[in-house]
Amino acid sequence: MAGREDGTDGAPRRAPGGAPGREGPRTSWAEELLDQLRPAGRDVRKVVAWLAESTHGTACLLDGAGVLLAGEPPALDEALVADVVTGRLASAALQDRGRHVRLVRVGGPRPPTAGVLAVSRDEPFDRQAAEMVTRTAAVLELLLRAHETTAAGRRLEQATSALRLAVLQLLMVEDTVSARRVAAGLWPGLLDTDSTCVYVVETHRDERDRLAAACRDATGGRALVVRCPAVDAHVIVVAPAETAGRELRSLVGGRPRTFLGGSIRHGLSRTATAYGQAVSALAVARFRPDRTAVYAERTHPERLMDPGALHAWSTRLLRPLDTLPHHTRAELLATTRLGLEFTAVSAAKVLGVSRNTVRARMERVEGLLGADFGRLTVRAAVHLALNTQAGFGHRPAAETVPEQGAVRLADLLAGPALRGWAHELLGRLTADARDLRGTLRTWITAGGNSERAAQLLGIHAQTVREHVRGVEPVLERQLLAAGSDLYEVVLAHLAVGDLDPPALEGA
Repeated sequence: MAGREDGTDGAPRRAPGGAPGREGPRTSWAEELLDQLRPAGRDVRKVVAWLAESTHGTACLLDGAGVLLAGEPPALDEALVADVVTGRLASAALQDRGRHVRLVRVGGPRPPTAGVLAVSRDEPFDRQAAEMVTRTAAVLELLLRAHETTAAGRRLEQATSALRLAVLQLLMVEDTVSARRVAAGLWPGLLDTDSTCVYVVETHRDERDRLAAACRDATGGRALVVRCPAVDAHVIVVAPAETAGRELRSLVGGRPRTFLGGSIRHGLSRTATAYGQAVSALAVARFRPDRTAVYAERTHPERLMDPGALHAWSTRLLRPLDTLPHHTRAELLATTRLGLEFTAVSAAKVLGVSRNTVRARMERVEGLLGADFGRLTVRAAVHLALNTQAGFGHRPAAETVPEQGAVRLADLLAGPALRGWAHELLGRLTADARDLRGTLRTWITAGGNSERAAQLLGIHAQTVREHVRGVEPVLERQLLAAGSDLYEVVLAHLAVGDLDPPALEGA
């Protein structure tokens, strides 16, 4: 191994390739190097390859641990590389086995962020070739810092996104105290509110990240904006501010293929209920010219029932859960509400638990209530009870209605206002020449299973699905995806007597 070189031995100047002759214009190789910083470039591997070609040798870039980042690694003395990485030497030049090698330090002041650029070639390094190595090291340092800044920004965004999701999941299980604590660090005052609205914005999945950023900008940081973990096309917005709805409507108006569904205002602990309402309103928005809808814009069956009787019935139906510890009870109720609104997989993603956990919690509720969630009429009744009790904040029924005996679901469904609403809703289906109402009733009886309904009707399963899809725009409700819309239609069938009320042990 020979001594160090400095390239100042008085040899004639060489072109970038290292061959003797007239020196080319200085700007030629310098401009090529600067081109590597253009937005279309900025690739460390391309820069190292350019240097190897320009110096007629080989080049490589190693990180602080000696791991190859780019290029072809020559046989290097590990101790010398360590000296350069640690800063004991800023650079080194040597001759080894007939090859001339230069090493230059690249990166930050500490070894984890530093690296080494090594170039090896047959010819000695003249002043220009040595300068090319030095300048290239500076360019590589800029690129590595830019990449690290980008990566750090990406990690910060991922961490922030995970925190937003964690806050939403805490709200979904009614743990508002923990949700406020988590949110306070990054978004002070965001959840210092008693009530909020939830919005779900839908767009093409490829546009969702841009839409989420636009929602944050539109609400001015006064809302919790979360990319839905269950549906790739959805962005969830928990908005305490009264103006958020107007801002989001304006945002949707300027974006094709984008829809907005919003809930009515709820207490913070009822975020899960508000989320279900927003998804329900989103189904209606797909049929609206302005592509937006709010849950309160249409009549819902629970609003046509006697509130005192409805509360008394709900309290008695859910009474078996009152023996559980408060945290366990809240967890089971929140999970069941979401599990009745969506599939177990989607509910699990929203809550941040496994689908088996969702199913186990719902099975426990089934056992306590003596209910069979395989029947749509049972699911509709329990869904009604859960939302009613959430609305009353789990107050004893005596605060709302005096003792009046056991209220049955059939009593709730017998009111003239509710029956009138149900007849009007289902009456819309008679205008179609197909027997949509008969198909829908059979499909509900079959638990929403198109194959079983087809066997009962003696038609093809695809025909059943087409009939149910044909019902959706007429009733302005999404049925095939289950949830609140479907349960309202089930209650309408119960109110007009097309289906029998379910027998529930608790009630």
